[in-house]
Amino acid sequence: MTERIIIAVLYVILAPFVIGLLDGFDRKISARMQGRRGPSVLQPFFDLKKLFEKEFLTANKSQLFMIRSYLVFIVLSGILFFGGFDILLVVFSLSTAAMFLILASTSTHSPYSAQGTHRELVQIMSCEPMELLVAVGFYLATKTFNVNEIIAGSAISNIVYLPGFFVGFVFILTIKFRKSPFDIATSHHAHQEVIKGVTSEMVGKEYGMVTLAEWYENAILLGIVGLFFLNSNPVSIVGAIIAILVVWFLEILIDNTSARVKWQLMLKLAWGVTIIAAGMNLFLLEIIMG
Repeated sequence: MTERIIIAVLYVILAPFVIGLLDGFDRKISARMQGRRGPSVLQPFFDLKKLFEKEFLTANKSQLFMIRSYLVFIVLSGILFFGGFDILLVVFSLSTAAMFLILASTSTHSPYSAQGTHRELVQIMSCEPMELLVAVGFYLATKTFNVNEIIAGSAISNIVYLPGFFVGFVFILTIKFRKSPFDIATSHHAHQEVIKGVTSEMVGKEYGMVTLAEWYENAILLGIVGLFFLNSNPVSIVGAIIAILVVWFLEILIDNTSARVKWQLMLKLAWGVTIIAAGMNLFLLEIIMG
């Protein structure tokens, strides 16, 4: 238990630095793919610092409460995941956090925020089935929802039993990371947005808290990618890190080679991949596990 508490504390402290640095490399690599030099890899930290130094402005008190709740639930989700607790509870906690972001956006009564909120709801509807199925897949493969037991009780990496779930989860990561072609609610980069969508009315410290929450959430999502490759052998940590970096680079490549699609196509593709990849894997897993 002490080890799990230490890992959870390290997540709270280190996740923003690790993901912020990855975000910086993301901007640099994206710029090179577009024939530009790009900003410093530390630019995300400068941007976040600038946001928190701005004068405190808020549309209303309820929006501030919703944004703070969004950040708290994201951090709580990460503590549960990296602390080795129930992965199903992690999924539900992330869903609750998303609802607070939607409530924060709608509380301003801005038409731009409203449009972004509607698109955000479609994105959630596209991702939620796959997120839940990933938790179910780990349970079927290991007979437990507990993250710590999933790792300790696996002699080999669960990617062997869950390749379809992995493909489906990587697919929805493009939506979760807010990257093209599925960045319909708000873009990760400013290469397709005139109006910022769901975060249009969030400025200064409020937008800084949203950015920080997204960094914490991205750490959880990349952690789930690593969970597919972790097992009781400590050497598997190296394989998990390599897999995370490969998936991270793949998302950057997709982002810079794709144009935004309509929400109808995003929904069809997300559910199609979920049904085909995860559904077939679920069927085969039931047969293999008896």
